[in-house]
Amino acid sequence: MNKVLRPAHLWAIAVGLVISGEYFGWNYGWGVAGTLGMLLATLVITVLYVTFIFSFTELTTAIPHAGGPFAYAFRALGPLGALCAGYATVIEFLFAAPAIALALGNYAHFLYAALPVQGVAVSAYVLFTLVNLLGIKESAQFTLVVTILAVLELVVYGCIVGPSFRAGNFLSHPMPQGAGGIFAALPFAIWLYVCIEGVAMVAEETKDVRRDIPRGYISGILTLTVLALGVMILTGGIGDWRPMAAIDYPLPASIARVLGKNNTLTGLFAGIGLFGLVASFHGIIISYSRQIFALARSRYLPHFLSRLSPRFKTPHWALVAGGVVGLISLKYFDTSKLVILSTLGAVVLYVISMASLLILRRKEPELDRPFKAPCYPWFPWIALVLSIVAGIAIVYYYPWLSLLFAGGLVLLGGAFMLVRRRLNLHLTPVA
Repeated sequence: MNKVLRPAHLWAIAVGLVISGEYFGWNYGWGVAGTLGMLLATLVITVLYVTFIFSFTELTTAIPHAGGPFAYAFRALGPLGALCAGYATVIEFLFAAPAIALALGNYAHFLYAALPVQGVAVSAYVLFTLVNLLGIKESAQFTLVVTILAVLELVVYGCIVGPSFRAGNFLSHPMPQGAGGIFAALPFAIWLYVCIEGVAMVAEETKDVRRDIPRGYISGILTLTVLALGVMILTGGIGDWRPMAAIDYPLPASIARVLGKNNTLTGLFAGIGLFGLVASFHGIIISYSRQIFALARSRYLPHFLSRLSPRFKTPHWALVAGGVVGLISLKYFDTSKLVILSTLGAVVLYVISMASLLILRRKEPELDRPFKAPCYPWFPWIALVLSIVAGIAIVYYYPWLSLLFAGGLVLLGGAFMLVRRRLNLHLTPVA
């Protein structure tokens, strides 16, 4: 793979992977927790992600492997732990992508009612899979541009709706489900940050891992924290928030409430709002293709998925396979269910990753660690405990989706145990 990524690219990938979470998805948390309940859930999850990213950066710089969490678990927990980490990561990214594709369809439908939601979503998969086939440098440059535009748009959004903010609106019906709603809202709060760890999947394509990865991660999480809290608070204070709790386009709907649906700025905002969704969708395709590639390279998936395009040096079969799974998901799941499945995969891989960090500190004390987690062991332990709490909440409030997730893992684990001896399992060294 070509080593071409710089700190700006990594910031763009980190923010771009997540920034669609500021545009949609989080608002479903209002439906179960109210504005104040969702805000409290988000503050808890913000602490989780800040401690997680500062800890996860140690793993990414010490083991710069396209497998990311899969590679760290292989070193710390062995082949079975690596299987669980790889499965959780693939679920997180594969189900995040169709959720964003549906949001793209809904945004386009908001702009032009004649455009079908599913048709736009399918077209997005085809288009951005082709873009990703062109090469990582071209993909990263595209991500940088659309991410900058998406961030600027959120700043403009704040300037437009900010003058209409009223604390009384935000605090009306603040916690309709009581304290329990906070736990039910945790997966939607996770959606504001989920997939940021996808930067680990491009570590092999980073020019200077020791210096660039920490800069990309830390600048990314700080940017996202400011955007997440700003968008949520301002949107909840411009009027009755309840109609916004079950739609895939809360930001253009909020602009329409402030300026009027027929205002030119409303249509313009909805149009350029597609940049935020495109940035995340494009970045997630990069990440899941690298995860599938790494798993196949280590023989956990069919080996042909690890082949690189002779011309562009991109994992073309992994890109196609991930796209096929996403297209099938569009047919059988709605946005909220896709969000739950994606965030469940995320918290599982966070638990495994933090456990791997703690184990590797004892198991391999001499491992070269260009970046060390600050406040060790408190940061990884905080991230680990909060991830477990979030996982328990998801299982309690969304049992059927949790059973679906667990069933897939059990089936995969059973198949793995049957054929394990015939597989040449290994963690492919990185040049």
